[in-house]
Amino acid sequence: MAKETFEITDEIGIVRVDKHLANIFPEYSRSALAKLFLLNLIKLKGEPIEPGYKLRPGAVIEYDLGPLQEKPEVIPLPIIYEDENVLVVDKPAGIISHARGKFWQEASVASFIRDRISGMSGERGGIVHRLDRATSGVMICAKNEESLKFLQKQFHDRKVQKTYVAIIDREPKEPVAIIDAPIGRNPKDPKTFYVTKEGKNAETRYEITDQLDKKFVVNLSPKTGRTHQLRVHMSYINCPIIGDHLYGGTDNDRLLLHAHTLELELPDGNRKVFTADLPAEFNIKS
Repeated sequence: MAKETFEITDEIGIVRVDKHLANIFPEYSRSALAKLFLLNLIKLKGEPIEPGYKLRPGAVIEYDLGPLQEKPEVIPLPIIYEDENVLVVDKPAGIISHARGKFWQEASVASFIRDRISGMSGERGGIVHRLDRATSGVMICAKNEESLKFLQKQFHDRKVQKTYVAIIDREPKEPVAIIDAPIGRNPKDPKTFYVTKEGKNAETRYEITDQLDKKFVVNLSPKTGRTHQLRVHMSYINCPIIGDHLYGGTDNDRLLLHAHTLELELPDGNRKVFTADLPAEFNIKS
């Protein structure tokens, strides 16, 4: 979009520029418009201005809405199930669940479903829950606001049953156990988390299901849903997941963590189990 202008008239009076933008462009959220200031695309007499700048009658503001009208790239994703309320996909490793804000135009699950949803917008429209970029597997999305709330409540109330599969190369002390250890953000490295008594409660059940030489297949069933929970808990018991560079895992082309099954009640009242087949990398006997 080409750069355009608007003028503050006597009828408008003195007004903050961010509030005036919100009034004349109601189709955009306040947070979206705020990004234009970060990119210096709102100017007075050729100079960028701050969101709180007070405009007086006669001021002519130059603006460029172009970045807000760009849509993130869309790539096809494998669909496991779809009905009028939900869409279940098999997210590949390396794909983000939703944009990370500002003008992140990378393809995501959210960009894939955006043309299938109604009544929802924004960077996270239709996203019920997240999988880390490096994690593959089953992910359910909502196609309308009512279904979104219905599904999110199940996750909040811990009525959703999830099973992940991971590959590790250190044998746990016990073949089956529950890791009950609170998790919090690491103040020394805010992009990571760690076990700390000041953290939020977190519980994971694990079970070794297969072994070949020094590789072990482990089923992980989280009772809670903390960020990086499975990765942190496995590292906590000195069995980090292969490919987990954040938490001490052996170097690998990808993180060997896969969301295998997801069981929950759908908005139509049926309870279903969705399964994303294990990628070839998880066959330790191949």
